Amino acid sequence: MDITIHWTFLPHNDPDASLAFYRDTLGFEVRNEVGYDGMSWITVGPPEQPGTSIVLEPPALDPGITEGERRTIVEMMAKGTYARVTLGTADLDGTFARLRESGAEVVQEPTEQPYGIRDCAVRDPAGNMIRFNELR
Repeated sequence: MDITIHWTFLPHNDPDASLAFYRDTLGFEVRNEVGYDGMSWITVGPPEQPGTSIVLEPPALDPGITEGERRTIVEMMAKGTYARVTLGTADLDGTFARLRESGAEVVQEPTEQPYGIRDCAVRDPAGNMIRFNELR
């Protein structure tokens, strides 16, 4: 089988702040922007990986979600515990410096983990946990 990751979804609550983080700080290209009823879906991804994208979407739009669940999702986003993604970089220290300079909320500075990975973590403007693993 030939299976690849095509899209993954992360919630956002401020399209301008999300664009500044993913496009300007991480260097991702904007692949699509769709607006509907005052909401915005933004597809971004690394220029070197045209087949892999992150869709930044308004949170909790599923019609099967109750109002109580919607409130819980918004609360979890505010605490940074709702969604996460792990990205890879050959230059962890340089990536971390750029993230810090951008004002991203630092969760963990570059650290050698006991399980053999060196990584760091920040939160994007919506509170999503973004971990960066050093590619060796």
